[in-house]
Amino acid sequence: MSYDVTRTTLRVMTHVPPPAEELRLLDAELWQLDARRLQLLNRRAWLVSTLQSSAQMPAGPPRPAQPPRPEASAPRVQNMLLLLGGVLLTIAAMVFTLVSWGHLGITGRALVLGALTLAVLAAPVPLLRRGLRSTAESVAGLGLALTALDSYALHETAFAAAGGTSYAAAATAALATAWTAYDRVLGATGGRLRLPLPAAVAVAQLPLLLWAIAADAGAHGITAALLLTAGIDTAVALHSTARSVRFVAALGAYGTGAWGALTAGWLTWDAAGPSAAARAAALLTLGAAIAVGAAWRWERLAARDTETAPNSTPGGIAAGVNAVVGGLLLVAAGGGLLRAALPGGWTVPGYLACGVALLAALWTPLPATVRRGLVHASTGVQALAVTCALPLVGVALLGPLGWTGRAWSGVPTDARAAVTVDTPWPPHPAQLLLAPAVVAAVLLLLARSDTWRRQATAGATILIWATVMAVAPTLQLPYPIALLLPTLTTAAALAAAAFLPRPLLATTLALTTPIVLAFLALPSEAATLTLLPVLTALFATASLRPHLTPVSAPMAFVYGTALTCATGAAAGWSPQYTALLVLTIPATAALLAPRLAHARVPVEVTGATAALLAVGLAITDPPMLALVLALCGVIAAAMAVRPDRRAVGYAAAALFVLAAWVRLAAWDVGAPEAYTLPVTVPALLVGALRGHRAPRTSSWTAYAPGLTATLLPSLAAAWDDPHWTRPLLLGTAALLITLLGARHRLQAPLVLGGSVLVLDALHELAPYLVQMTDALPRWAPPALAGFLLLALGATYERRIRDVRRVREVLGRMN
Repeated sequence: MSYDVTRTTLRVMTHVPPPAEELRLLDAELWQLDARRLQLLNRRAWLVSTLQSSAQMPAGPPRPAQPPRPEASAPRVQNMLLLLGGVLLTIAAMVFTLVSWGHLGITGRALVLGALTLAVLAAPVPLLRRGLRSTAESVAGLGLALTALDSYALHETAFAAAGGTSYAAAATAALATAWTAYDRVLGATGGRLRLPLPAAVAVAQLPLLLWAIAADAGAHGITAALLLTAGIDTAVALHSTARSVRFVAALGAYGTGAWGALTAGWLTWDAAGPSAAARAAALLTLGAAIAVGAAWRWERLAARDTETAPNSTPGGIAAGVNAVVGGLLLVAAGGGLLRAALPGGWTVPGYLACGVALLAALWTPLPATVRRGLVHASTGVQALAVTCALPLVGVALLGPLGWTGRAWSGVPTDARAAVTVDTPWPPHPAQLLLAPAVVAAVLLLLARSDTWRRQATAGATILIWATVMAVAPTLQLPYPIALLLPTLTTAAALAAAAFLPRPLLATTLALTTPIVLAFLALPSEAATLTLLPVLTALFATASLRPHLTPVSAPMAFVYGTALTCATGAAAGWSPQYTALLVLTIPATAALLAPRLAHARVPVEVTGATAALLAVGLAITDPPMLALVLALCGVIAAAMAVRPDRRAVGYAAAALFVLAAWVRLAAWDVGAPEAYTLPVTVPALLVGALRGHRAPRTSSWTAYAPGLTATLLPSLAAAWDDPHWTRPLLLGTAALLITLLGARHRLQAPLVLGGSVLVLDALHELAPYLVQMTDALPRWAPPALAGFLLLALGATYERRIRDVRRVREVLGRMN
């Protein structure tokens, strides 16, 4: 250093950091020293263990021992020790205050607790200066607990005559204020702890509630205290910067707010008159104001934190939830007032009116998230109102099913009697039916957005349809009006499906409504015979539109089938004769199916189903069943004429055979040939035609099915027939088939005819063979068997010898 430099210059050049910065540097150095000391201690422990293991092992290279891994970090151990120490000290203070209190006089008690409390509350200041923040937090927690014990001791000594609840209210308010001031004092001294403010917020949940209880304010006063506490908590949570304070305040706000809102809702539901309902409504309005105000503030905070998609942030989600809760509380308040002022049946319309009025938020300057939450609340209320009307609509739609076992029993007195056969009618139907009508009107009026227009229109259409289906029984209109409204609805739905670009919903309603209408017309014969032709004509007319043909054409045949059955029943015909009338449906379907290109298969399936119904109707009368089967075969044969339905010819042949068999059974014919020959003759003709068109067709494919159908049943019958006529005719037929097979060199007729001929001959010669066997000596059969085995063995040996010669010849070839 140069001696020319003055002391003043050195004083200016020397850098002296501020105390806080210097304290931070010292803490960092001490932390590094502790870490280095821990590292050296671990290394020492490893060296000691290595030396000990090498001393115990006489040979082999030493294995380094792994240092033990700590199961808990140093900060965790530190915090746990501090927490346990604070808890033990708090317990000791409580025991001293509650148990050992009587051993000291009033002056000693005050001095001990006061001195101890002041000392503990002052201790965090030097601890913070030394950088021991965790220890300071533990000591501060002990000090806060001591202040609570001081309040208890003060009540036992100086305010023993005061009421417990009122004193607790004042004490909790004083504690919250004192703890807040204590946090400010600590902040002024250069450090701030995390515990005092959250503890003050937690204790602040009690004063208003305890004061309301002490003042005997009743349920309304206690609820108001809860809601005011929730409002204060909300303000603290939205404006505080400390995360722990925000968490405790938010927890208190949601807890006391939910408690107060549920209590206010119970009060408005249990209100005995308009005055009580008004007070409960005021409480609900207060809760709604707190929720909407919190939503507004959350939305601003979310928009400030993120400029894109604020609704996806936690603040945006909280804003939406609070807005929905606020909207529901407003609806509960208004609905409670209307419920107290209006008659009992108008509860649902009253709440619905408040829910619809909540949509006015769309035209207010509220933030977008808040408006959206209020609209969601309105949507929920409207959905709940529609749900209340579902039993009414369900009875109107499903009630007519009860006429299934009471068809044509008599015209009901009115529309309500027509749907309440086996089901009770809900109370207050007119008020309940207002819900779907009002919600449908709201959807039609507010669905102006292109995004939601289709969904809103669909929902409104369904609600209008449900209202129309239930309005007649609700208003107890005459029975013909109850039939006319669904008929007009069906016609309107078919017209809409015919001309709208998206006809799915209209088509569904057009298919559903006639089902209800058909059951609704069951009690009256005239109504049934009038509506079924109308429905058939409506669906037949709708089939002129190509995109509706696959649905409307089969439905026209379905209702036409129902009309034929109803006509037969009205004419007094037996079911088997009604079956002949039903057969007009499959005949018409077979005639029209080629002309309905878009609905060919559905129409044919519907016709086949009607044919099965005709068979089922005639099954009790075999002669009529045979006629029905034969007519079904004629219809199937007519369909098989078309090139694309050749396979239906097999079904036609089967139907003709079944018809013949049923007719033979009706005539008590027992000969199997009467049943098999109607199958064999057509099968042989088809086989001959196929063999003529395709000469390479196997005879087993062309002729074996037809021949087997008659030869095998006849052979089985001939073996049990004691007469000679059947075996003679069967043998003659088998001989003729065998000769034809040999003449035309066809394997199937030759084998089948020859086999049947041999078996038939054995059957006829069996008695004589038995007699000849009895005449032979007993050694003859074994001898014949021996000669046969020897002949087979010699033949086998000769074949083996020939194979060996061929192999030798091949081996000598090049």
